Amino acid sequence: MTVTRSVVLGCGSYLPQRTLTNADLAKTVDTSDEWIVQRTGIRERHIAAEGELTSDLGVKAARAALENAKADAQSIDLIVTATSTPDNTFPATAVAIQAALGIHHGAAFDLQAVCSGFVYGLSVADGLLRAGVHKRALVIGAETFSRILDWNDRGTCVLFGDGAGAIVLEAQASPGEASDRGILTTHLRSDGRHKSKLYVDGGPSSTRTVGYLRMEGREVFKHAVGMITDVIVDAFKATGTTADDIDWFVPHQANKRIIDAAASRVGISENKVMMNIAKYGNTTAGTIPLLLWDYEKKLKKGDNLILAAFGGGFTWGAIYVKWAYNSL
Repeated sequence: MTVTRSVVLGCGSYLPQRTLTNADLAKTVDTSDEWIVQRTGIRERHIAAEGELTSDLGVKAARAALENAKADAQSIDLIVTATSTPDNTFPATAVAIQAALGIHHGAAFDLQAVCSGFVYGLSVADGLLRAGVHKRALVIGAETFSRILDWNDRGTCVLFGDGAGAIVLEAQASPGEASDRGILTTHLRSDGRHKSKLYVDGGPSSTRTVGYLRMEGREVFKHAVGMITDVIVDAFKATGTTADDIDWFVPHQANKRIIDAAASRVGISENKVMMNIAKYGNTTAGTIPLLLWDYEKKLKKGDNLILAAFGGGFTWGAIYVKWAYNSL
């Protein structure tokens, strides 16, 4: 039986030029490189320049992905942008990206699931491609979280950075077998009872301000590991696979201790875990596509990937992907 799968054709990323190190932060808040690295694994992060918008980051990542995929922008008929830091309340940042790419057809919209945004966006795009509504999509994770941080709060300002990543996704006919390349299963979850543990204290309908990020770090850690591992196990069950079948674990880069604990709990060995948190910090919706770009030259056709993320809301999710191409 022939089925439609969403296949990754290429990926790309963009990071702002300015780098903010832990030593730089120690000059303005009560912290140190040792304190940050020990608790998070982060050594530096990138910060958007004055006037550099989330859409600017997204456009550059999208262009890099299109070039990597050898795809023309005019072949794209769907843009899903995962972001919690849009250029404007409306319209969607995705339409600004669409216009900058010279695309005047198809659909473009934003999706907001904080750090789980890219996993959610990829799942939504996959559903639309498999349904035959669209043929080829750009899925983008782009953030300028530096704009909503309280730079006097050492518990949060040390964690986040700005950046963007993107992938090109195409609907392709497949045999409907375990050897199919592309997205094989998606699993999304949320539980709004935990809102107060990780949120921004502003918004158009509440304070009429943007607000700042607020977080109960210990509570987030306590829930994150269990929730991430639960959806990974669901993905294994849906595909009839185990941790032994996984070539790469692609986790959201929030905290090295969360990543290590989740990998250990589901039995994924350390050498299979993608990690770049030391260089970029938590770029929220940008972390997973940035990982895919950083590791792209190591990925081989047929590799099995588990993408997993956890974010404010709480939201969390996992996607099982069989990689479709060799980069070299």
